[in-house]
Amino acid sequence: MIDFVNNKRWFFLISEILVIIGIISLIISQLQFKTPLQLGIDFKGGTSMILQFSPPVEQSEIREEMIKLGYDEARIQSASEGDFIIYTREITSDQAKELAEKLGTELDSQVEIIDYYLVWGTVAGETTRNAFIAVVIATVAMLFYIVWAFRHMPKPFRWGACAVIALALNVFIIIGIFSLLGLLVAVAIDALFVTALLAVVGYSINNTVVVFDRIRENMSKHIRLDFAQTVNDSLVETLARCLNTALTTIFVLLALLLFGGSTIYYFVLVLLMGVVIGTYSSTCVAAPLLVVWENREWNALWPFSKKRA
Repeated sequence: MIDFVNNKRWFFLISEILVIIGIISLIISQLQFKTPLQLGIDFKGGTSMILQFSPPVEQSEIREEMIKLGYDEARIQSASEGDFIIYTREITSDQAKELAEKLGTELDSQVEIIDYYLVWGTVAGETTRNAFIAVVIATVAMLFYIVWAFRHMPKPFRWGACAVIALALNVFIIIGIFSLLGLLVAVAIDALFVTALLAVVGYSINNTVVVFDRIRENMSKHIRLDFAQTVNDSLVETLARCLNTALTTIFVLLALLLFGGSTIYYFVLVLLMGVVIGTYSSTCVAAPLLVVWENREWNALWPFSKKRA
């Protein structure tokens, strides 16, 4: 039997390390780029193009030519072999074709525009507000749902709060990872990123509800008097179900990640990370946090503190 509850200190430590890394990355990004995350054109306006070069060229060569052509602000991101995503100021489709032709001539390569996307600044501002509102509403709605679903349990708000804390952990870790990717390889977030986050919210809360429901069922049977042991038994009983669900989802997402193309690559990556982190947090964070709250073992949140006698 796996002892999840007694090892909760180490699970919390892993979570805290990931959160600290995310915070550091967000701070560095804020200081360097004046924004904690690299924002795509959905959030700040501009033009996004996916250009395919045949034969392939180096990213540095494209950057050099873009500067020569007057696109100093352009961000260039490698998508796959021969494909590059270019973010630049607002330009029309005709200007984009002209730019592709000039790049092809200068770099001695055949350039094809695979995708072209233009967002005006006013639309981008509205998208930013709507994205923030959507995430907040989804999180609050999940809290009320858990409280209502477990309303017959003692202190139902505690169950909802633990589920939402684990959910917030999932979202923050993903944001931290993408902040780090923005620093290292200039990955920018777009509207698909928010869509994927909302999907992760739904998936994570579903896993947590399955675990919590088994805890409630075992408590009603009065099999064990100790709450911590009841939680651990419930985690062991639901582990196979959670892992099977996660693995079947991961296999599909891996196929999409490898063969789905550059346009949905980071969307799928968010979903993949969300499934892995969501399964971990439901099992190793949300339920053990219930035990910490029930037994007032707040020192367990820091693994190097002395255990209470």
